[in-house]
Formats: sequence, structure tokens, C-alpha cells
Amino acid sequence: MSLAELLKQDFSPEFQFQASRSGGAGGQNVNKVATKVELRFNVINSVLLDEIQKNTLQEKLKNQINSEGELIIVSQEERTQLRNKSVVIKKFYDLLKKALFVPKKRKASEPTFASKMDRLKSKKIASIKKVNRRGIIF
Repeated sequence: MSLAELLKQDFSPEFQFQASRSGGAGGQNVNKVATKVELRFNVINSVLLDEIQKNTLQEKLKNQINSEGELIIVSQEERTQLRNKSVVIKKFYDLLKKALFVPKKRKASEPTFASKMDRLKSKKIASIKKVNRRGIIF
């Protein structure tokens, strides 16, 4: 399955959300309302990912995956729980995209005709310079 197809899939049935109180902006409201959102996604038990993708995620995101194999993403930037939830989901998809992206292999290009000619010309000039250093033999 390609990366584009994978990102179009709906991972929401496999998400577990947990809300708690957060610090930061919110004034007096911050002490009463649980706006911080934590998303937990179990990489090991995911039905939507194949084994190769699971291994890649575990390798590349090992600092964000706990011992039970859960990927944990937190957001407390916004003042409402709903906005933090959407931020966490966006972070999840961005993280997934970044971790599973495979860069294209670089194709080595051949030197152009002009660059070959420049190289040969400079070699010829260096050769003539060295020939002129020799003394005349009688």
C-alpha cells in the first residue's frame, strides 16, 4: 500500500483520546476545564498498518512510543479540547507521513559535453605549461 493510500485511510477507530488539565493560556478557565488532549495509537496492534510499516514506525519513532507499543502525541496549544483534538490528529498524520516517506534514489548524471571539453582544455594547458618548463636539449 502506498503512502498516499495509507494517509487517506481513517485511523480514528484505533485512536484513544485522553483529556486532562493543561497549563498555559486560558485564564481562570484553565483550572476547571480539561483542554489538554493526548492521543494514543497502538502501533503493534494496528489493523491498518502492515508489518513493514509497523517496524519502520517503531524504528523511526522509538522516542515517542512507550513500552506497550503506543505512539503518544500531546497537544495543549489551544484553549478548547475540540481544537486540541484536531491538532493532535493533524500531528499524527504529519508524523505518519514523515516517518513512512521514502526518498527517491538519486540518479547520477553524466557530465555535459561542454564540461568534458573544458576539462580536456585545462589538461592540455597544464601539459603545455609543463613541457615549456623543460630546457631545450641540444
